[in-house]
Amino acid sequence: MNNVRQFDVVIVGSGIAGSALASALSGSGLSIALIEAQPLNKAPLPCAVDINHFDARVSALTPRSQLFLQKIDAWQGIVSNRLCPYSHMTVWDAEGTGVIDFDCAEVGAPVLGHIVENRVIVASLLQRVQSATDITLLNPVKLESCDILASGGASLVLDSGETIHSDLLVAADGAMSRIRTLFGFETREWDYGHSAIVATVELEQSHQNTAWQRFLPTGPLAFLPLSGEGGRHYCSIVWSVSDSLLEGLLALEPEDFCAELERAFEHRLGKVLACSARFGFPLRQRHAVDYVRPGVALVADAAHTIHPLAGQGINLGLADVAVLAQEVLSGYERGASPGQLQLLKRYQRKRKSENLTMMAAMDGFKALFEQSALPVRLLRNAGMRTVGQLGPLKARLMHRAMGL
Repeated sequence: MNNVRQFDVVIVGSGIAGSALASALSGSGLSIALIEAQPLNKAPLPCAVDINHFDARVSALTPRSQLFLQKIDAWQGIVSNRLCPYSHMTVWDAEGTGVIDFDCAEVGAPVLGHIVENRVIVASLLQRVQSATDITLLNPVKLESCDILASGGASLVLDSGETIHSDLLVAADGAMSRIRTLFGFETREWDYGHSAIVATVELEQSHQNTAWQRFLPTGPLAFLPLSGEGGRHYCSIVWSVSDSLLEGLLALEPEDFCAELERAFEHRLGKVLACSARFGFPLRQRHAVDYVRPGVALVADAAHTIHPLAGQGINLGLADVAVLAQEVLSGYERGASPGQLQLLKRYQRKRKSENLTMMAAMDGFKALFEQSALPVRLLRNAGMRTVGQLGPLKARLMHRAMGL
């Protein structure tokens, strides 16, 4: 074939996971292609600090994720734009007196994590990708078809008419992964019967560099701190509600929505002064039975999606990327092909158990706080108070949440 390009690794999807993986593999001697169907947004950052100029999508990056982003030279680009560290977390039950406070000082850490707009993370990673001479960025290009080669690896046909062969094809193309579908990866999935409302709000009082979460019978409500200036205070909200409530809340006038939000949050930070445009999306858990097959691997949302109540989705995805990059680079040093199944199965073993454990824990929390029976509520609140008083157990939970 005359119009075939060969790469060691081809990554489909230039979002956070795909760009992070390309960056992690860069500089090793591997040839890397990063394919993205959508035109990449090169809008200048940072934008104005006001309610209408924050990204509706934010991530709570753990110290573990921060260390990885530092390792791949992407963290400084995030810091030079904007982020908001949080040193404290308060979680409480709407139907009782149960409350847990976590503080970074309890584990000797400077912060518990950072709230970062997704577009800031993507912009920093894109800058890293574009500066690398061994990463070929193909954009905007759509995937027409793909097949496994008899000799190993994958063959991809692009809508540009170009054919690409790779030793390893990585699906980093999100929850509705086309690669996962085309290669017939089986998934187990179900709807939560909930949707999430995301928006930016301006508050009367300071968020105190605290991540706040209240568990309501209809779902958890999180207020995540954002940077502010001029004495103005902003948070990103993630409000998980029953599907039956979604349209009604989205249809409210802004002042009426702010009033509902104030009540749901128990006025913890005073009045909700204003709200940006609101977006709602359904919540669905999805987990691939296998993450790998010869020459193909799934990472991040292409492999698993999780309830956002603990903000762990992006951190699990970055952990996938870190482990896959480590296994590929270790194998490459030994002369193994990046698509070798034995190598890819080591990645799957290391990541699948942690992802399943976190997914089960989130499902357990969700089910527990949906129970309204009095005995369950009493036990739930007693349990929260007990955990708050048991230093070693609380520290262990904090270390787990921080990815350490």
